[in-house]
Amino acid sequence: MEKLASSSTATVVPTQHFLFQFHQHSLFFFPKTAFSTFHRNRTEPLSLLCCKSRHRRLEALSSKQDQLWVSEEELELELEEGEDSYLDGDDDDDDSSFLSLSDKPDRNMAMLDDYEGEELDFDYGPDHRSGYVALLGKPNVGKSTLANQMLGQKLSIVTDKPQTTRHRILCICSGTDYQMILLNLLQMILYDTPGVLQKEMHLLDSMMMKNVRSAAVNADCVLVLVDARKTPEKIDGLLEEGIGDLKDKPPTLLILNKKDLVKPGELAKKLEWYEKFTEVDEVIPVSAKYGQGVEDVKDWILSKLPNGPAYYPKDIVSEHPERFFVAEIVREKIFMQYRNEIPYACQVNVVNYKARPNAKEYIQVEILVEKNTQKIILIGREGKALKLLATAARLDVEDFLQKKVYLEIEVKVRANWRQDEGLLNHYGYGGQIRVI
Repeated sequence: MEKLASSSTATVVPTQHFLFQFHQHSLFFFPKTAFSTFHRNRTEPLSLLCCKSRHRRLEALSSKQDQLWVSEEELELELEEGEDSYLDGDDDDDDSSFLSLSDKPDRNMAMLDDYEGEELDFDYGPDHRSGYVALLGKPNVGKSTLANQMLGQKLSIVTDKPQTTRHRILCICSGTDYQMILLNLLQMILYDTPGVLQKEMHLLDSMMMKNVRSAAVNADCVLVLVDARKTPEKIDGLLEEGIGDLKDKPPTLLILNKKDLVKPGELAKKLEWYEKFTEVDEVIPVSAKYGQGVEDVKDWILSKLPNGPAYYPKDIVSEHPERFFVAEIVREKIFMQYRNEIPYACQVNVVNYKARPNAKEYIQVEILVEKNTQKIILIGREGKALKLLATAARLDVEDFLQKKVYLEIEVKVRANWRQDEGLLNHYGYGGQIRVI
């Protein structure tokens, strides 16, 4: 027992390193060659842009461009001070350190002036459409897979286990390729939500369902996913959970997912049943895994979103910070490696993230479990299970960030964390996430 406990930390050290620039005010991470363009592409790391502090961050960016290179000693000192503040909770009263997932940014306040818009590559015209889309459904119906397909890259973690998604994840889909005939620009802000539970076992479940209900508050339209393989059933419960409190019901699309696993004749009958017995605007069959029918869904969304300018620069794909997605990647590997209750009893937090210009990124992660027996299972004999987990997570984190990282994982016991409202709010289940 003592030997296992002493092996509760796994350190993964990659063999190569690159040189990166770090801008401390906005937590933007850029390769050196990409910094001046401020663009997002498939070879660059995810960028974070918080609406409430956009103007302040841009001013800081402008004033600091001649001070981007700092010594590693200065950088580590500043980061350590920031981490101490984060862990001590000293910045709880600073609104700029939190992002509300329920507040819809004002379109006029979100937009910048012409010069700033040009710098950030804003591009919209009278035919531009933008708005919010809520994605609802029961666990394991493919919501995250569909969200990733619509975004064009993996942002939400995906496993074959139900209830993998815990947070409401904001995905920003921008581009002109959604309807090439009309060449309309589109920005779709998609909320990927946890699966709707029939029975809530913990306070965590209740808070997740509250986030599902609030996802439709900002929605210009709603997507409801069902599994095409299962016997058709009314979706009144899903609609009630998602949009039941709204006076003006948004346009609703029912999506029959996993059509590739159903015979055409059987799929046609289920399609007819849903069109007849559900109160939705339209029903579209898709295969989110293979992308079949996804363009039809995008076209339907395009027809429902209002005309107007974008809420975000078109190269931003989410407002969640990078550390959030690093924790999600680790949690995905837990779901893939362990069975039964273990994945559901784990909470993953990034407790330290240091960007080092002359070395690998340093990321320290803690995995919280509720019982010591769960900790023993996570670590495994002589720490082998934890080392396997850390290696798999490190490879995906490097692929996501496009940087070499030094990843350290520690397992801790925090009894009944799923029933602790204060902890759950701190971990972001109360509708706000910490962005710095």
